[in-house]
Amino acid sequence: MEDFVRQSLLFDFYGDLLTEHQKLVYGSFVQENLSLSEIAQDSHISRQGVHDLIRRCRNSLEEYESKLHLVDRFLKIREKVSAISQSQSLEEAKNISEEIMELL
Repeated sequence: MEDFVRQSLLFDFYGDLLTEHQKLVYGSFVQENLSLSEIAQDSHISRQGVHDLIRRCRNSLEEYESKLHLVDRFLKIREKVSAISQSQSLEEAKNISEEIMELL
């Protein structure tokens, strides 16, 4: 998966665990696609400060995912739901739905 998409998913799932300042800066980077310079200007901190904060946020979000695996489970369930919509038989759909229930 593309790193930027993964970071966006991690922020969606775990962003509320960041401080308000971290959410503002990291959200600007991931969701609004602002450059480090733009974020630095808006936040009144240095470009290097923005870079360091984004790196720390990314590490924190990756750590949360390594412990909770919510994004991984979400992606697996999304894949299974897609497989159900493409299944050719009711039996196949039932088997896939059982796999989804195991993931929950």
